[in-house]
Amino acid sequence: MMNAKKPIREELPEDPKMPMKASGIRLLIVGVVVMALGYILMMGGGSDDPNVFNYAMFDFRRTVLAPIVILGGVAVEIVAIMKVFKK
Repeated sequence: MMNAKKPIREELPEDPKMPMKASGIRLLIVGVVVMALGYILMMGGGSDDPNVFNYAMFDFRRTVLAPIVILGGVAVEIVAIMKVFKK
């Protein structure tokens, strides 16, 4: 005789818990703040007069530092999502 098949989906527990701990959520918030700081660093450099080109938009802060800070925030987000926090 054939065995009865198990259901593909298992029943959910009566008390489902949050999959992320508080430290993971804090790390997510830190990552968002770091990325926002990178975007703030990228702002500015425009010209008040449209006929005048402003080379200040190509300085170190906007072209190098801000993208590195944003990528750092993305790395913090990845760690916050992937890391398993113990009690």
